[in-house]
Amino acid sequence: MRGDWNQTWYTHTPELSDCFQNTVLVWAPCIYLWVCSPFYCLHLYCHGRDRLPFSLLCSAKLLLGFFLASFGFVEFFYILLERNQEIHRHLVFLLSPVIRSLTVVLAVCIIQWERVRGCRSSVVLFLYWLLGVVCSLVPLRAKIQLAVEQGLSPDIVRYLAFFSYFALQLAQLFLSCFADQAPPSKATLKNACPVQDASFLSKFLFWWFRGLVVKGYRNPLQAEDLWSLRKEDTSEKIVSDLEEEWTTERTKLQQQENYLSSGVPLGSRLPDQAQLLRKLQKEQSSGFCLLRTLARNFGPYFLSGTLCLIVHDAFMFAIPQVLSLLLGFMSEEDAPLWKGYFYASLMFLLSCLLSLFNHQYMYTCFTVGMRVKTAVMGLVYRKSLVISSAARRTCTVGEIVNLVSADTQKLMDFVVYFNAVWLAPIEIALCLFFLWQHLGPSALAGIATVILIFPLNGFIAKKRSKLQEIQMKFMDGRIKLMNEILNGIKILKFYAWEKAYLEQVLGYREKELGALRKSQILYSISIASFNSSSFLIAFAMFGVYVLIDDKNVLDAQKVFVSMALINILKTPLSQLPFAMSTTMQAVVSLKRLGKFLCQEELKPDNVSREPCKLDDDGVVVENGTFSWSKDGAPCLKRINFQVPRGALVAVVGHVGSGKSSLLSAMLGETERRSGSVSIKGSVAYVPQQAWIQNATLQDNILFGREKRKSWYQRVLEACALLPDLEILPAGDATEIGEKGLNLSGGQKQRVSLARAVYRKADVYLLDDPLSAVDAHVGQHIFDKVIGPKGVLRDKTRVLVTHGMSFLPQADLILVLVDGEITESGSYQELLNRNGAFADFIHTFASSERKESSVQRGSRRSCARLSVTDFMPFSRDLSQEQLIGGDTNNVTMQSVEPDIEQEQIPEELGKLTVVDKARIGRVKLELYIEYFRTIGLALIVPILFLYAFQQAASLAYNYWLSMWADEPIINGTQLNTDMKLGVYGALGFAQGIAIFGTTVAISIGGIIASHQLHLDLLKNVLHSPMSFFESTPSGNLLNRFAKEIDAIDCMIPDGLKMMLSYFFKLMEVCIIVLLATPFAAIIIFPLALLYAFVQSFYVATSCQLRRLESVSRSPIYTHFNETVQGASVIRAFGEQSRFILQANQRVDHNQTAYFPRFVATRWLAVNLEFLGNGVVLAAAILSVMGKDTLSPGIVGLAVSHSLQVTGILSWIVRSWTDVENNIVSVERVKEYAETPKEAAWTSECNALPFAWPQTGTIEFQDYSLQYRKGLEFALKGISLHIHQREKIGIVGRTGAGKSSLALGIFRILEAAKGKIYIDGIDIAELGLHDLRSRITIIPQDPVLFSGSLRMNLDPFDTYSDEEVWNALELAHLKNFISGLPDKLNYECSEGGENLSLGQRQLVCLARALLRKTKILVLDEATAAVDLETDTLIQSTIRSQFEDCTVLTIAHRLNTIMDYTKVIVMDKGHIVEMDSPASLIAQRGQFYRMCREAGLV
Repeated sequence: MRGDWNQTWYTHTPELSDCFQNTVLVWAPCIYLWVCSPFYCLHLYCHGRDRLPFSLLCSAKLLLGFFLASFGFVEFFYILLERNQEIHRHLVFLLSPVIRSLTVVLAVCIIQWERVRGCRSSVVLFLYWLLGVVCSLVPLRAKIQLAVEQGLSPDIVRYLAFFSYFALQLAQLFLSCFADQAPPSKATLKNACPVQDASFLSKFLFWWFRGLVVKGYRNPLQAEDLWSLRKEDTSEKIVSDLEEEWTTERTKLQQQENYLSSGVPLGSRLPDQAQLLRKLQKEQSSGFCLLRTLARNFGPYFLSGTLCLIVHDAFMFAIPQVLSLLLGFMSEEDAPLWKGYFYASLMFLLSCLLSLFNHQYMYTCFTVGMRVKTAVMGLVYRKSLVISSAARRTCTVGEIVNLVSADTQKLMDFVVYFNAVWLAPIEIALCLFFLWQHLGPSALAGIATVILIFPLNGFIAKKRSKLQEIQMKFMDGRIKLMNEILNGIKILKFYAWEKAYLEQVLGYREKELGALRKSQILYSISIASFNSSSFLIAFAMFGVYVLIDDKNVLDAQKVFVSMALINILKTPLSQLPFAMSTTMQAVVSLKRLGKFLCQEELKPDNVSREPCKLDDDGVVVENGTFSWSKDGAPCLKRINFQVPRGALVAVVGHVGSGKSSLLSAMLGETERRSGSVSIKGSVAYVPQQAWIQNATLQDNILFGREKRKSWYQRVLEACALLPDLEILPAGDATEIGEKGLNLSGGQKQRVSLARAVYRKADVYLLDDPLSAVDAHVGQHIFDKVIGPKGVLRDKTRVLVTHGMSFLPQADLILVLVDGEITESGSYQELLNRNGAFADFIHTFASSERKESSVQRGSRRSCARLSVTDFMPFSRDLSQEQLIGGDTNNVTMQSVEPDIEQEQIPEELGKLTVVDKARIGRVKLELYIEYFRTIGLALIVPILFLYAFQQAASLAYNYWLSMWADEPIINGTQLNTDMKLGVYGALGFAQGIAIFGTTVAISIGGIIASHQLHLDLLKNVLHSPMSFFESTPSGNLLNRFAKEIDAIDCMIPDGLKMMLSYFFKLMEVCIIVLLATPFAAIIIFPLALLYAFVQSFYVATSCQLRRLESVSRSPIYTHFNETVQGASVIRAFGEQSRFILQANQRVDHNQTAYFPRFVATRWLAVNLEFLGNGVVLAAAILSVMGKDTLSPGIVGLAVSHSLQVTGILSWIVRSWTDVENNIVSVERVKEYAETPKEAAWTSECNALPFAWPQTGTIEFQDYSLQYRKGLEFALKGISLHIHQREKIGIVGRTGAGKSSLALGIFRILEAAKGKIYIDGIDIAELGLHDLRSRITIIPQDPVLFSGSLRMNLDPFDTYSDEEVWNALELAHLKNFISGLPDKLNYECSEGGENLSLGQRQLVCLARALLRKTKILVLDEATAAVDLETDTLIQSTIRSQFEDCTVLTIAHRLNTIMDYTKVIVMDKGHIVEMDSPASLIAQRGQFYRMCREAGLV
């Protein structure tokens, strides 16, 4: 044996003995296959798929297998016949071919079995052929050597046989790299994911992903380019499997609970503490149950990934050992060269395998994470459709949506980091064990350093989270204020208040950036300590090692193997705290999800549903008692009634008497305590608050049914929707905003009713559908739909109503008082009884008269809105709120439509500006723009500091290698103290430089974001009103929130990482080139290849990220809608359709998410192979230069080259982050190019202090248009208004009344003509000079959040006395002096804590405070009650007696005592004179007065 070893290892020409070649090398692959095949065949048997067709590939494999098997038998007989004399000595030579052939026969059988069981690519056989080829390489070399030395002649048959056998084996190996073709049934899926057709090798190396990368590089990816999901990743498959298991788990849990609670004797209550404990236990066990269910479903696949991770760790720890051997080889004088090449190749091989297993593990984790996300979303969505009303009240819509967004994300993170929790401590222990081997007890010094660094980082993290809370608080304040500014921008412009609010926003911004600055400085300390950690650990270890004993010598082996181990140690050390916190968060999320999924559900047997029979009653409730929750007080008691089929039942009662609860009980939404409810036939339900989907109007009405044209038209006509369709820009194809934002209350209610009517159900439950509509529309709907002559006359109808006029036509009236039916009967019967019903009629009859008069006014204002808002170019303003609702969603917000663009007819009905993904790569100008904002003064020091930091790092590493090469004299090295001192000084210099660079970049980022935010704010506030009308406020808010946040944090963080890794890479290259200059031949081509691969990735990755974030919002929108409309969806029985829609949305999002994480794996595998090329180059070249190179330099080069793979991945990842976020700079700069209004102040035109003194206004041939291309809103107006005149302006909607006011304030600039005030042309004044000298009381009273005083006088121009004076005149003094903080009383957002009338009076107080010579009054319509209106009018008459007053009047009685009335029509003045003479002329004004009942 020793001789064998000498022949093999301790020699310059290694060889293996014949015996070894013919036994071990032949038997190893055979033993492997015989051991694996039983398990593999069983696995195929259990997890088989469709049988595969007999393909060319399969035939080739079988044929080659047959040849290979026959070779062995041929060899057997050849030996038996030709060499029989040798057999006695070597029985082995006879056995080996037989064993080999039998194994090949087994392989052929496995190939056939795989085909039968539908396995298209085999790992087991690939490894078998690979082993076979590798084991044949040694005899191949021996045979070739022998042939060269002795020639082929003596044993030509054996040679040919062996070479043919080897060639066939290679061919088999080559064929096993490909996958077999799919069974015919599989090929139907459109754009199927190629991973299913990929071979095992392609899956391992992610080659199958190449197609998408190339496609993304050529053209930006679109949603239709993405692959459809694999069946095992679809919601349908995942959720249906999981749902069954979860249901059984939940049932078990409930049984346990019932068992526990049955143990408590009746009538006794558990003490509060015990109850709390029980509740906590329940939450915990429900979370644990959910985890168990998920583990059962996804565990096996996850474990396969964990196995990869363990293999990866084994390779990771093997590399430093091989490095140790390589350095040992370098320091040996006469070591044979082949060993060096062997170690170098082994290192390369281990590095490659390390990469492959690592990414296989990551791929598994992300796949499991994706499936967990799908599963949890599916479960929560399905649960939200069946959760009981009581349980639903305990969680808000926001909380449920949070479960889907935040908590699923936490679980996905948990999947990725869970293994680190148990594996990281093992890795740390192993590192320390190996370090102990090299350095003895000094390794403990390294631990001490670690123990010091990590608490420091923990403390910093705590501090930073507090600072982040402060920063978020200011950011929320700033966004809230911005939202108010955007919503009330018109008022700011009228009052010239932009500057005051600009200052306020900047105040918030300064505080926000202050907190950010502190946080970033702390973060820099954290980064510096972490990046220097490998130096600090090494410094501590080596320092202690050389100082405790003179005989302790640092040689290359000790130094660089220790450094390699320390680099390994950094990963688990950084992962462990993160993994712990992720696990803790996941436990909390699991509890929350478990708690929600274990909530009470609606019982299907609350209501018995039976098919409709002709003579049956439609609805029967017998002796029913109902409550909203199991333990709550009953909301309905002793309910008994029958509704005959086709009858109309009216349910009446005071507010809160249980009318809606009665309908809910009939729908099964309440808990049935006793009695029975039976409904015959299908149900349609109209809730009290209409639930409208974010879809077209038509989709809202059809609600999943097919469109039948004639019936559809009839329904629209009956529900009075035809006039509305004429107003809507695209008729019934108009998209309705979330929660029906662009419909009025009445329109929503009518759409909700139309949905029910279109259903043609048997039983109709109508919850007060007529309350939101005008009296005359209500009458129309009752006659055409609900009443005895309506479309539903043959159906069973239960109508909750407050409308007294409809009651005489009802067949039966139920009177509810406090949840009981006190009276029932027909209208006449009940009136004659003089009971509760008769009182009810009398109280309501009087209030209804008042109501109808107010409602007519409000209707009119609404009609006014609709017509002006849907002018061809103006965008519906409700769109602003629509998108503003979700400013923090992760969408790449739409590219806003250009103001000037023509609108395409199909686009007319579009309301929500759909999020479009940006396309293509980021332009270089953006980077230049960003760096220009930071300024050269900072950029130069940043680059210098980076260079210095890397130079220090290079210097201390080089110093270490020189120290390691130091000759040993008498068992010690000289001047160790000095060496240690220099090493320490260089290391600490690097640490300080790292701190400096990170702080400098952070400050640069803050300077840039401060400047960009300021520019954005100024650009937006200087924009004209038309800009705000055409740009959804959501888009603007998104700029101020998400984009500015990205510029604040994401870009500087990405740049820090990218630059630090880039300079680190430069350092590694310099070190490798210093050691082996020839490496340049390899490094430069690799760099080009790297740039090539990376450009492919960045293009695809950015686009995939955009597509993924764009497809994410619809999931949450749909979720939100479903949760709010769950009762309607249940009533109509549409659950399955909504579940299908939710599945589609989740799947659509996952189609972008899946390639996104695979792209990262594809890139990493490719890059790490390139990086491993650098390792190979460094090692091989070091071996070649063994005679000239010292071990220290080799150790330095090779240990650094080992880091390349990680560095390359990080550079690309951080580059991609910067690319994705730098877009924010572009989006913020976008508004610099939009049109701006005139300057706020004019330098050249100094106004007299008291201008205007008289208040005369003159229009000269004045025309005005809203936008280019539209017709003129005012046409050639000439008119002279004298001082102190009171002018009323009247006219129909769209006549141009408001346009006059907009012209005076220059909200719109003149198209031609001029306006003079006191003889000065207003076009020459600065906007603020003009607007601050004239006053308007606007139609809708807008207040901003802040003190009352700030709402009256934001510039603090007036004294408190003047403010109180104005409030007294506005009849607000008593109210405000009664408030706790008086003038400092905080108004809530939009002034919602004041009534509408009070807000209108505050607007009046503003005008009284300014007391300018010109007052424009845009009269409020239905907003104000008569009392407030009288107050306002009388104050204006007395206080503005010596001013010029222009009133845009909607109620004519207010202007009957004015000096003049101007009647406008289509932009012209048609009549102008005093009211009395206009009435005498009997023209248009007279007709209007007659309509209003004034003449």
